[in-house]
Amino acid sequence: MTSPAADPVASRVPDRPTVDGLEETWVAAWAEQGTYDFDRTAPRERVFSVDTPPPTVSGSLHVGHVFSYTHTDCVARYKRMQGYSVFYPMGWDDNGLPTERRVQNYFGVRCDPSLPYDPSFVPPESAPKNDRDYLNVSRRNFVELCERLTVEDEKVFESLWRRLGLSVDWSRTYQTIDADAQAASQRAFLRALARGEAYAAEAPTLWDTTFRTAVAQAELEDRERPGAYHRIGFPRPDGEPVVIETTRPELIPACVALVAHPDDERYQPLFGTTVRTPVLDVEVPVLAHPLAEPDKGSGIAMICTFGDTTDVTWWRELDLPTRALIGRDGRFLADVPGWVTSEAGVALYEQMAGKTAHSGREVLVAALVEGGHLLGEPRPITHPVKFYEKGDKPLEIVASRQWYVRNGGRDAALRERLRERGQQIVWHPDHMRHRYDNWVGGLNGDWLVSRQRFFGVPFPVWYPLDEAGEPRFDAPLVPDEADLPVDPASDAPAGFTEDQRGVPGGFAADPDVMDTWATSSLTPQIAGGWERDPDLFSRVFPFDLRPQGHDIIRTWLFSTVVRADAEHDSLPWRHAALSGWILDPDRKKMSKSKGNVVTPMGLLEEHGSDGVRYWAASGRPGVDTAFDPGQMKVGRRLAMKLLNASKFVLMNDAAGSSLADVREALDRAMLARLAGVVDAATEAFEAFDYARALEVAEQFFWDFCDDHVELVKDRAYRGDEAAKASAVAALREALSVQLRLLAPFLPFATEEVWSWWQEGSVHTSAWPTSQGLREVAGDADPGMGSLVGRALAGIRKAKSEAKVSQRTDVGAAVVAAPAAQRALLELAVEDLRGAGRVDRLTLVDGGGDLEVRDVELVPAG
Repeated sequence: MTSPAADPVASRVPDRPTVDGLEETWVAAWAEQGTYDFDRTAPRERVFSVDTPPPTVSGSLHVGHVFSYTHTDCVARYKRMQGYSVFYPMGWDDNGLPTERRVQNYFGVRCDPSLPYDPSFVPPESAPKNDRDYLNVSRRNFVELCERLTVEDEKVFESLWRRLGLSVDWSRTYQTIDADAQAASQRAFLRALARGEAYAAEAPTLWDTTFRTAVAQAELEDRERPGAYHRIGFPRPDGEPVVIETTRPELIPACVALVAHPDDERYQPLFGTTVRTPVLDVEVPVLAHPLAEPDKGSGIAMICTFGDTTDVTWWRELDLPTRALIGRDGRFLADVPGWVTSEAGVALYEQMAGKTAHSGREVLVAALVEGGHLLGEPRPITHPVKFYEKGDKPLEIVASRQWYVRNGGRDAALRERLRERGQQIVWHPDHMRHRYDNWVGGLNGDWLVSRQRFFGVPFPVWYPLDEAGEPRFDAPLVPDEADLPVDPASDAPAGFTEDQRGVPGGFAADPDVMDTWATSSLTPQIAGGWERDPDLFSRVFPFDLRPQGHDIIRTWLFSTVVRADAEHDSLPWRHAALSGWILDPDRKKMSKSKGNVVTPMGLLEEHGSDGVRYWAASGRPGVDTAFDPGQMKVGRRLAMKLLNASKFVLMNDAAGSSLADVREALDRAMLARLAGVVDAATEAFEAFDYARALEVAEQFFWDFCDDHVELVKDRAYRGDEAAKASAVAALREALSVQLRLLAPFLPFATEEVWSWWQEGSVHTSAWPTSQGLREVAGDADPGMGSLVGRALAGIRKAKSEAKVSQRTDVGAAVVAAPAAQRALLELAVEDLRGAGRVDRLTLVDGGGDLEVRDVELVPAG
């Protein structure tokens, strides 16, 4: 064996390998070398395109992002090594409420669309402590602050993603609010409008009173809240009360009817008659409807406009009047409604005017008690109340004009087609398709896509104003697609000039912006260059993979399917890979709103990026996973062990050796087992089960280090030339294969080792195949290495029990094993003797499992 210095590979191996500092070295090298650049000349069949989730740019990433984005990166790296040109862009979800809230709190400003633009505006150096002292700024000034802050946040995000090792093509980033995204979103809207799929309607809308915006069905969440049932009597003409039970007595002024089930014998005599609302003294009919629940409360309910979504259904199907009293600010309207005419009713409503729903309830309940209409004490309950997922107050239902896109909520044929689209997607894991099916089947209305916000994609619509200055909603003005993007608040429609804005005979802009999901639902089109770069779009669309969290199947995944079905008559992608949540020690989901998130930079610095990635990649697809720094420590040890084991392998001179030299049984058996590992890891990755691929590769690596390396170490150093060449060639081949198997998970450590002895990057090298390994292994038994390793473990155990060093020599030892096992051990007896430092090793027949006995230790000295 030649000296290490004579081997050019050995000369490149550091004396003391370390994982520290690898990120800085290789992030810079990958950027300089364009390692992950997308080759847009590749034909579609050799492209693997990823519809990467654009993270919300509103402050900081948390460990949940690291978890799920690592999963995607592992798959992207595998596909790149499989020879695909991987289209792996990164987007930034800039628009929407989270960004607005961050800008408000960061700069201490509040948007007031009525204010004029101030081109010289400079925001405060720091936000006031009390939000009541925030400065009011124009919409355009506010949007400029949003754009300014998101650019800075994006830089921080990109830096962290690079540090994590995401193999993104950083020349292909996009925003959900930039000009390209606005053009794509507005184009899709105009085409949907032309096809009749988008429409505006004045209708009851779920409304968040804090943010003063409409909310879609997909953005709702139920939260358990305390409440109380109030038993209230509605007087009949004969004075007898009809008793209802309600948790919202404050809506009695908005009552339009009482309703009971048509088969409820208790109330059948009342159908077609009227009652009067208590104190308010307004006549309302008693009606029948099958949605009424005989066993809920008293079996008869009041219909108000609007207390909940069932009220909306009753109102629509029974053709009832609208008596809305809660305004967009969540308070009772200031003016006494025209249907309240009694002196007592007017006086009562005047006390409620301008109050919140809670305060108004207190006023009305006091009046009910005084008038004897409240029967008994309110009965406390806890019940689910609908909230906007980002809001802090219960939703109200407010009548407003909004934009909708048809999504099957009111069209059975469309709903069935979208359900079939879900069946065409390959789901990972498969059971996630049921969440999609359940969501589609439960839709009860079209997709509300408008928001009363400021930083978003504006609807490309104006309205002509009549002689009285009122907008003509039935004759909207829209731009040519060639003019997109447009901002109706700043741009005038064709045929008009800016001085005609807001004047009779002129025009007015649609005031709303698109819901963030209405733009994010087009990420394949935006990232893929739809209509902007037809050649690119033809190579990447439909995309191959949509990775995302399982909690947004109903929003992002479904809405993307809706848009692709309408615009392209296709799926947006072939596969959907779902990640689970990260759970805190109390098994609760980590989220910024709960205040239990962990930011990742400290973890990356402490455990190294490979260590953090190892923990993330261990989480199985679609499965919620506990936050576990202990697993990150394991990952760091794995990366360090990879460096050190690789150093041992590469410090053995391989000059002149090749796979043709692998003739020793133990070496061939190791390669036979490795062939099976390659097949298992490949099969797992093809099913997008990165966790399984890591599991099988890691298990082999530790066995390789603990057993095989130890068993052949003596032969690699001191064997004859043929035996040594077999050991070294097999070790190097195994190292090459294992580096590639582990590269998707530990990109920094594997790249470092690869650079010691190979050209190019491990991440653009070919994914290993089993065929060549099997040809070398021949008929070797892949279980042989494990068997010999168990015999070695027995010898080591004897030394441990004797409390002597593992370097202690053994004069003699006996290994008893069944005949079939003994035959395999015979093939590796010299390796076992060398590794165990055994002078005389005797193999005998044993009746049961392998047993090491009669170990005679050589006394020291």
